[in-house]
Amino acid sequence: MSTPVPPTNDPQNREIDDVVNTHSRRRPGWVIPAAVLAALALLAALLFGLTGRSKTTDVDAAAPASTGPDAQAAAGTARTRDQIKADGTIKIGVFSDKAPFGSVDANGTYVGYDIVYAERIAKDLGVKLELVPVEAASRVEFLTSAKVDAILANFTVTPERAAKVDFAKPYMKVSLGAVSPTGAKITDIKQLQGKKTIVVKGTTAETYLTKEHPELELLSFEQYTEATNALLDGRGAAWVTDNTEALAFSLQNDGKFTTGITTLGPTDTIAAAVQKGNTSLHTWLDEELVTLGKENFFHTAFDKTLKPAYGDAAKADDLVVEGGKA
Repeated sequence: MSTPVPPTNDPQNREIDDVVNTHSRRRPGWVIPAAVLAALALLAALLFGLTGRSKTTDVDAAAPASTGPDAQAAAGTARTRDQIKADGTIKIGVFSDKAPFGSVDANGTYVGYDIVYAERIAKDLGVKLELVPVEAASRVEFLTSAKVDAILANFTVTPERAAKVDFAKPYMKVSLGAVSPTGAKITDIKQLQGKKTIVVKGTTAETYLTKEHPELELLSFEQYTEATNALLDGRGAAWVTDNTEALAFSLQNDGKFTTGITTLGPTDTIAAAVQKGNTSLHTWLDEELVTLGKENFFHTAFDKTLKPAYGDAAKADDLVVEGGKA
């Protein structure tokens, strides 16, 4: 038995009505079998469902993008000072394995000279501090991709880096040094010819030696702990790094190692860095240094974090920069 096509106002059945009516006009009195009607109804339902889902997707795509540090990091866009204050948190990239500048102690707490500075920045901005561990070679990338708002990871200012990020005024000065076993002390760079020299990738030590002493064989590592372990294991004749780190390593190892070269290459400065073009945060950091200089903030930070590591081997005035004036 066949059934006449019932009239309908349901949107999802209109197309069925049109098809059926067309055929009915062509063949008067023609009726459609129930099985065919059911199949057409199912097809219309499927088509309607697909159309509905497509509209939902369009609405979701048109929704405004979420805001906040994670959203801006995904877009690679730096947050301004005002946006950081509004979000209530600042992300600062630091070392987690480079004592006494930035490291994690036995309790899992970040400590060091750069950490004290990062804590003061967050305090004066009135926001919470989120410390993000970085490697030497990833510091620029963490800024350009907006994974952090600023870098304080013992970041030496160089023309090559300044072309990619914006440096604030300096808060420290440094040159390179070389630490070696006391029994095989290296006191001149020429002594490293024919031997392996340990460096950390992405550091000024690697750049300087590659450019100025291409005759040397470099043994490069991603992390500072890898470099110091290589020196301890005798895989290299010396570790070339910032002289402050070399001195600290010598003192921490009970006379087994000596910083035989205390000054290598030019004297450089260390500064905070932000993403290129982040003028508001850059300007605020420069102004903050002036404020901190009036209270000798970095001399106090030296006494708290660096003096215990250096003892009499280094003086605050030889390393510290106050008020951004090197």
